[in-house]
Amino acid sequence: MKTIGLSELKDKSLGKIGTHKRDKYEHDLKIEILAEHIKQLRIERNLTQEELGALVGVQRAQISKIENNTGNITLSTLLKIFSALNASIKYKIKKQEYELS
Repeated sequence: MKTIGLSELKDKSLGKIGTHKRDKYEHDLKIEILAEHIKQLRIERNLTQEELGALVGVQRAQISKIENNTGNITLSTLLKIFSALNASIKYKIKKQEYELS
């Protein structure tokens, strides 16, 4: 039996990077990972969703939606969450090159 790597499996199942299906998958995965990081940080800080919401200025339900990736979040709220969790967020912006045809 031939063993294949995760990248090859994703290429076969979702298409190569640059295809709509693969790009959507990669995008959704990044959001899911960010949501999980927020949840884990909150738990490590021994905060309830309600307590974090109070620190940020949003309802508990909004924190739940963010952690479960069921709602959108503003950049302002995202920064407030990381500040309330005594964490920093680092980001790298990479310019994509597109060809018009």
